[in-house]
Amino acid sequence: MVDPQLELICLPLVVWQISSASAALAALAASLVVAVPPLEIRGTDLVNPATGSKFHLAGMAYQPGGSSGYNPQAGKDPLSTADDCLRDAALMQVMGVNAIRVYNLDPNANHDECASIFNAAGIYMIIDVNSPLVGESMTSFEPWTSYYAGYLNHTFAVVEAFANYPNTLLFFSGNEVINDLNSAKEVPPYLRAVTRDLKSYIKNNVKRKIPVGYSAADVRDVLWDTWNYMQCGGPEDDASRAQVFALNSYSWCGPEATYESSTFSALTDGFQKSSIPVFFSEYGCNQPAPRYWNETMAIYSQMATVFSGGVVYEWTQGSNNYGLVKVDGDDVSILGDYNRLKSQWAKVDWKAVQSQKAAGNAPPPPACQSGLIKEKGFKNSFDLPPVPPGAQELISHGIHPKPAGKVVPISDYSVKAKIKDVDGKTISGLKVQPLADDEFNWAGKNQAQTGSAAGDGHDANNGGQGGDDDKGAKGGDKGGSDAKGGDGNVGDKDKDKEDDAKMTRPMMAWAAAMPLAAMLLMA
Repeated sequence: MVDPQLELICLPLVVWQISSASAALAALAASLVVAVPPLEIRGTDLVNPATGSKFHLAGMAYQPGGSSGYNPQAGKDPLSTADDCLRDAALMQVMGVNAIRVYNLDPNANHDECASIFNAAGIYMIIDVNSPLVGESMTSFEPWTSYYAGYLNHTFAVVEAFANYPNTLLFFSGNEVINDLNSAKEVPPYLRAVTRDLKSYIKNNVKRKIPVGYSAADVRDVLWDTWNYMQCGGPEDDASRAQVFALNSYSWCGPEATYESSTFSALTDGFQKSSIPVFFSEYGCNQPAPRYWNETMAIYSQMATVFSGGVVYEWTQGSNNYGLVKVDGDDVSILGDYNRLKSQWAKVDWKAVQSQKAAGNAPPPPACQSGLIKEKGFKNSFDLPPVPPGAQELISHGIHPKPAGKVVPISDYSVKAKIKDVDGKTISGLKVQPLADDEFNWAGKNQAQTGSAAGDGHDANNGGQGGDDDKGAKGGDKGGSDAKGGDGNVGDKDKDKEDDAKMTRPMMAWAAAMPLAAMLLMA
């Protein structure tokens, strides 16, 4: 017979053991972090290896805070504040975003929570390795002055900081560094050299193959030669060949534009024989306002066999009026463009689109020969600069110290910030809905309500914290300039169609030509 006193002593012990076991199980469950399926390149497609299907981007340019949103001295960048990422990831998940493009990143900041939040939401990350600061970007003028070991160390650090996240989709080695014939005279070999160095670094130091691509300006005087320069191959230069080619295009403007008049049809035809995947790294002409996003169905139907979707420009509202939401401190107001795009994406049969079987092979790349380049004044030599002094050691053995990100458990996916719809009503109960393992987001997986699709464009001039502003919010590779730029001209026979569209592209600045101006961003 058991002593009653012993029973009283043992009972709390048993309860404590059960309670401890429950807590341990809860902690274990929280640590079992799900992940999107890492994608691969097969032929001309981004591919989900689990299904063999082609992946189509429904992406969003993400640079909250504009130029002030990147401050490495304070450890601040777009992916360093978990509450902001949770707020934005929830709203993006509702509308159907499956990838973000982030331009300016501090490799020494902690991105674990933000990367994990977007991962749980089924959203990939496209990472630009450059920033607007001096020493962290390649210039469009005298590129040899910006190509040295310290610069490469920064780009490699960005790779290391994001390589361990399963939702890191690809890296961009440059953004619109070639933006006219003047820059095309000297930049191409250096751009291809940086691509070579990044690919070599990843091969030697990163556990999985993460593609390296280039984001080009849709300036037709240089677009096709840029594409051919970056995709061409040969027995000795495959290491420098881009694995992805993307373009920033703003030629589909207004409700009257069509697949043909916008010249999107010309883009589809032009890239028909691409040997590497092609997609829009930015799109979304905003004049005339409002944006109705009529290009959506073309991108995911007529263009879908050639293009792999696109990235909308941009998430947060700035002085250039491209934003889908207006940020005020921690709070957000949804603008009309958000719901109009959400409505267009809802019309797409995403199950069918994302089930499209990948081609599996690609046309052979053109040979890297001078005759490949057609525009007079565009660099037609494929002799690349050697790896700068001191950089080969970094490529072979890795950088030190080496930032290393990891996916972490998120205890609460509920949004704490105040969110208002286009009618000024507060949206309650918004949260990220964690998706199942090996699943990515598309429209309809989070069905929270975000108000009506305003059709009058009254929100077009709402200011607020934003993406690229007059100080160069995006930065990119022009040392703090508005990196979207370009005039979008498309050759003589299509110039009339593009005359209006030229004026709708964000104005191209030239801060890269003025290092002092870029240095002011550090203040």
